[in-house]
Amino acid sequence: MHLHILGICGTFMGGIAAIARAAGHRVTGSDRNVYPPMSTQLRALGIELVEGYEAAQLDLNPDVIVVGNVMTRGMPVIEAMLDRGLNYSSGPEWLASAVLRERWVLAVSGTHGKTTTSSMLAWILEDAGLSPGFLIGGIPDNFGLSARFGEAPFFVIEADEYDTAFFDKRAKFVHYRPRTLVLNNLEYDHADIYPDLAAIERQFQHLLRTVPGNGRILCNGSDANLQRVLKLGCWTPVEQFARAGGDDVQWRARAPDGADYSRFQVMERDAAVGELEWNMLGAHNVDNALAALGAARHAGVPIERGIDALRRFKGVARRMQLRGEAAGIQVYDDFAHHPTAIATTIDGLRRRVGSSRIIAVLEPRSQTMRLGVHQASLAGSLAGADAVWLYAPPDLGWNAQAAVAPLGTRARVVENLDALVAALAQQLRAGDRVLIMSNGGFGGLHTRLLDALTRRVS
Repeated sequence: MHLHILGICGTFMGGIAAIARAAGHRVTGSDRNVYPPMSTQLRALGIELVEGYEAAQLDLNPDVIVVGNVMTRGMPVIEAMLDRGLNYSSGPEWLASAVLRERWVLAVSGTHGKTTTSSMLAWILEDAGLSPGFLIGGIPDNFGLSARFGEAPFFVIEADEYDTAFFDKRAKFVHYRPRTLVLNNLEYDHADIYPDLAAIERQFQHLLRTVPGNGRILCNGSDANLQRVLKLGCWTPVEQFARAGGDDVQWRARAPDGADYSRFQVMERDAAVGELEWNMLGAHNVDNALAALGAARHAGVPIERGIDALRRFKGVARRMQLRGEAAGIQVYDDFAHHPTAIATTIDGLRRRVGSSRIIAVLEPRSQTMRLGVHQASLAGSLAGADAVWLYAPPDLGWNAQAAVAPLGTRARVVENLDALVAALAQQLRAGDRVLIMSNGGFGGLHTRLLDALTRRVS
């Protein structure tokens, strides 16, 4: 079969391309941003790429056109596709019918932690010799790639609540029909799609309706929003996890007060089942680990074996990733773009570095951030840092200075990336930890800053 993928250079659609190619299909695709590293990776797989969305690419005569959710009505290729009555599908729909239908799907959902938890879960299964397939919205360092066809039966997927396509406004995850489902957490996000939290909860309720009665749901027992979703209707056995909780919480953790969570005991109710010492840090990663361990056990991996695998878990690119050090200053990259994720990321680093200065640099790039939904909680989420730099381009649309005003002289707002690099390079001092947070590339700020710091001491 010949698939032509529109919007192929996104992480999700690029993953589908790699999986389809591994399954033996011919794959071509197009995007407006055909550049490395995704373009290089795709071409290495033998995938022909077209720049742009003109109608002429349909002359490739594919058997099916797989439409990414970046595509909209009015684009020439979309209008031509509809006018000609060609066969088309969304990415999640194609994946579900062509790959997932015959697999044991382990889906990881939630506002935060999907990528890390999916990566942990895939690694536990891999370490147990099960060679799972996976499609993850980041690159786990244990694998070096974000998608793999794998071997039957297991397939791990990051289950995103974002909408499916211009012709299917349901959340992506309703297509996956998981047998094992992780519900990590639930907060308001994606303000460009959902008007309120209730609308997102409704999508999660739809997801619950697809999990079979002989499946398993791993749910964060400390998240009130998820508990409310469960009460709307659940037909599947549920195991609760939380660092601490009541008698109804099956998976817990025990660590000393003030710990950075690089070492903790895994508890099944009140019984210790093992101790995990690993390279990760932060309370949020304890929750992620408990969820992954519980999900892997449902797939047949004993908890003790899962804990042993996580000792060798290397993390995920762009999740508290140390990008480099220059002039005695460490520069970290993190994907955090929601106030809760920002706060937990800073807290995790604080527990690791103690009294060393943390300089938080944030790009409010997500659609929800740019709409100003989180501006009232922004200062509170950044309060754990010693200094804050907020990048606010002229088209941001809300008053960034007012948003960080509660931080006083600790916060600065900058409208120009060159000025941001220059100011940081001048004011940082040896021993500082710079935590750069964005769900995009941030204009290459990490490399530019490291280069500037290197020049400062050369």
